[in-house]
Amino acid sequence: MRKKEDSFRFVEKFSTPTYKRKRGKLLWFHGASVGEILSVIPIIQHYEKYKSIDQILVTSSTLSSSKVLKKYKLKKTIHQFYPIDHFYFTKKFLNYWKPNFAIFIESEIWPCMFNDLEQRKVPLILLNARLTKKTFKRWMLIKKFSKSIFEKIKISYPQNLETKFYLKKIKTNKIKILGNLKFIKNNNNKYNKINDNLKKELSKKMLWVASSTHQDEEIFCSEAHVRLKKRFKNLITIIIPRHVHRVKNLVPEIKNFHLKVATHSSKPKNLKNVDIYIVDTFGETEKFYKLASSVFLGGSVIKRGGQNPLEAARFGAKILHGPNIDNFEDIYKLLRKIKVSKKIKTVKELSSSISFEKNMHIGKKIENIGEIILKKTIKELDTLIYNEFKKT
Repeated sequence: MRKKEDSFRFVEKFSTPTYKRKRGKLLWFHGASVGEILSVIPIIQHYEKYKSIDQILVTSSTLSSSKVLKKYKLKKTIHQFYPIDHFYFTKKFLNYWKPNFAIFIESEIWPCMFNDLEQRKVPLILLNARLTKKTFKRWMLIKKFSKSIFEKIKISYPQNLETKFYLKKIKTNKIKILGNLKFIKNNNNKYNKINDNLKKELSKKMLWVASSTHQDEEIFCSEAHVRLKKRFKNLITIIIPRHVHRVKNLVPEIKNFHLKVATHSSKPKNLKNVDIYIVDTFGETEKFYKLASSVFLGGSVIKRGGQNPLEAARFGAKILHGPNIDNFEDIYKLLRKIKVSKKIKTVKELSSSISFEKNMHIGKKIENIGEIILKKTIKELDTLIYNEFKKT
């Protein structure tokens, strides 16, 4: 009813497939949502060319991640929603899909599925593993059970030293650091080009982006726009909400500030008097990062732990964020070190910190780090997958 599920495909969560399983070898990737799936797209693209892999299954739990994956037009890869972690559904899922190799991403630890994978002798790895202090403490409340689950992972690749420390404490079998996959660039330029007319209209404006915003943060950014407009008359603020279903309620709230609002889905031909441009479609963020010199990352003024700033920084944008960035502390630490990001707490601080000049030198530096991590990761996975597929 809240449009957070696909009205047809929700049955996949009960292990009722909507795609056919092809004959041959199947490689399975699972990530919770958009961020996790995007982080492995370059790896999936690599295995699309692998002749010994007949099909790639990608599972996730959110509607937005399924829509984003469609944009890449992958030939061997299909998407299904991840099933409920109950022994009946996990067994039904594995009976149908019969994966030859399973790659779970970041914090996706599912006891029933892990148990069933072990029973079937399907190798399981945890890629770009992430454990926070909070989640580690929760696992430690059931220490013996946690150990029995984590020991089913063949090898874990933590994204930072904090996670490596916690994985060791839980007694995970094998741990190896390759780097954080979030640094890897997605080569999706073919499908992520902005409409010529929109690009022309935006080129007339001084613009900045507020991305992955949550409730109340759009108002925070609208207030910053009001302040900035006193200095820059041809200003436009692009807001990309984390959850686009909220846009219907969001528009009238912003209009209360006497600001003119346009939505991306309405495809406006003219932005002459538009103040706030809301991107209410999936998978379009990168298009606007390419144009922005400053990007505010949401989930950071409210207590959501922040959002990944690397995609915006890769395009040379100055990164602005609130005080709550626990989810990406290691990444922000690097950005602070190379003087790319800045913490803000108030509307006044946000409006005075926005810059309209890009720094492409920093973007290239981040891109180079990502290329090294991608090469290391593919080399590591190639060995594991080749050795496993050679056995069967």
